[in-house]
Amino acid sequence: MTDTPVALVTGAARGIGFGIAQRLILDGWRVILADRDAAGVRSATDHLGPAADAAILDVRDESGIRALLAQVRQHQGRLDALINNAGISDPHCGPVESLGLEDWNRWLATNLTGAFLMCKHALPLLRKQRGAIVNIGSTRALQSEPDTEAYAASKGGLVAFTHALSVSVGPEVRVNCINPGWIDTRPASTKKAEPLRELDHQQHPAGRVGEPADIAALAAFLLGPQAGFITGQAWTVDGGMTKRMIYAD
Repeated sequence: MTDTPVALVTGAARGIGFGIAQRLILDGWRVILADRDAAGVRSATDHLGPAADAAILDVRDESGIRALLAQVRQHQGRLDALINNAGISDPHCGPVESLGLEDWNRWLATNLTGAFLMCKHALPLLRKQRGAIVNIGSTRALQSEPDTEAYAASKGGLVAFTHALSVSVGPEVRVNCINPGWIDTRPASTKKAEPLRELDHQQHPAGRVGEPADIAALAAFLLGPQAGFITGQAWTVDGGMTKRMIYAD
């Protein structure tokens, strides 16, 4: 068994998942980056260096999850942290009257059931290490735009799943959730070519749109020993937007 703590991050080929993996590696962790995008996750691990391992995974596939956790047990001998970040990022599902059951199930299977399956098969290893789980939700679990029912339901379910699981698996394993607001996950080249408007930043009480590093910083804290008394909580990281009253003039 390695002496280095090991984390598994789903949806880690880019965006928030990649940002969390990058931060944990800087903090001395070994990180397994899991993503269904084979080329993307291999590129991400190449960028992060020898402390990163790539895993091709669809979180809707229980047999694939079971096989991955068996590999972690065999090769790493431990798992200290699980970050459930994989999900369908587009919140817009169209009018509920025309939302097909197949599409509804696709949002829930990826955003909610995938986290359940990952936890189910990771918990034996996490218990041995008295590890921690961080689920990545969304502020859309708390507030909505029109035509986002499937996404909102999946993220709201993830918040509820978090506090229920924390009671079931404590004190051996702590479980928390981060609800990001607007996080600019675009590649650096796109950000440079198509910068956000000043209004996009100024409407946030914090004065700017978020970055993956903002979520990664909280995730790193929640996984560490200083957060040992924190479990079952949903943390909103949105630059203050959910606290701002907005009325039409």
